[in-house]
Amino acid sequence: MADFDFSEPDILGEDLRMIRGQLRRFVNDVIVPNGEAWEKAGEFPREVFRELGRLGFLGMRHSVEYGGAGLGQLSSVVLGEELARSTFGGVAAGLTVHSDMSIAHIAHRGTDAQKRRYLPLACTGEKVGAICVTETQAGSDVAGLKTRALRDGDGWLINGSKTFITNGVNADIYIVAARTDPQAKGSRGISLFIVEKGNPGLKIARKFDKHGWRSSDTAELFFDDLHLPADGLLGEEGKGFYYIMSTFQNERLVAAALSTGACAKAIELTADYMRQRQAFGKTLWDQPVVRNKLSWLASKTAAARAFTYSCAQMAEEGKDVVREVSMLKAFACETLQEVVHGCLQLHGGTGFITGTPIERMARDARILTIGGGATEVMLEEVAKRL
Repeated sequence: MADFDFSEPDILGEDLRMIRGQLRRFVNDVIVPNGEAWEKAGEFPREVFRELGRLGFLGMRHSVEYGGAGLGQLSSVVLGEELARSTFGGVAAGLTVHSDMSIAHIAHRGTDAQKRRYLPLACTGEKVGAICVTETQAGSDVAGLKTRALRDGDGWLINGSKTFITNGVNADIYIVAARTDPQAKGSRGISLFIVEKGNPGLKIARKFDKHGWRSSDTAELFFDDLHLPADGLLGEEGKGFYYIMSTFQNERLVAAALSTGACAKAIELTADYMRQRQAFGKTLWDQPVVRNKLSWLASKTAAARAFTYSCAQMAEEGKDVVREVSMLKAFACETLQEVVHGCLQLHGGTGFITGTPIERMARDARILTIGGGATEVMLEEVAKRL
């Protein structure tokens, strides 16, 4: 089966084209042969982080000074697309949460000492990151956080809980959002902290059994009088909401890349299946109404992909992309739902069998309209800026 690819955007230089090729080989050689076993285990091995780190793909966005490659948002898009083509969304999620959604906070806001302590090991995959924002009563509504961090001598004391945390069991470095000013309303008074595994105040309450992303570990965490020294604070006190919103733009861009990569793979798998499957004396591909349906799904994927690369380029140019990325997160992730479920329909009964790639992709796709900002929240962000 030949790979199905859209034309490579002109804005990608030779380096990123080469990175795409290396990532595709990694996906085909490492993730695809082992993904089903990892689905059953409910997690993938730490060695996968280290292998990807050795190739230099976990620190592409981080400064060269701290072990990264100093690349921009386009590298995150290439990474997301290629990992999504594995058809194992949990692996793609765990790796991109580490590379683009958790450790990125240290890269952007950490002191030099914090960067030197954490970034080199994160870039090599020796240390794994998780971002801890979501709570039982606060997901897309970040301003509703209840976890508190209060002054404790020269340090901090954190109490509260977080839920649906990707890499929650196996992470070494947790970026935790907590309210440092109990009197402040809404988005004010939230700060970020760095919590390391092994802190006696950190409790991993349970590992979730999920509908999709089954090869990623997702946990509920509790903070019970968790003590941190003064340098556990990340960035400025009270600026956490701003930091989270800023990094959300990259997280949503990566979600779009995961969506377009998965769409392209679903179309590839379905076109191959249709050329082999016989019905009414001819292949499905020879039925115009059927192949036209796939053509329509490919057209919508191409539109979502072009928008993704446009937003990435705008972000690299330093433009304000909150409105555009909010549009993109909604459009690309909803397009993914249409594409994978449309492709499952074209697979017929085969698509409904557990363990087939298209069935797995349909399960994994569902979370992308929820995580990182639900579609309804994204559209409201757009409406505020119309």
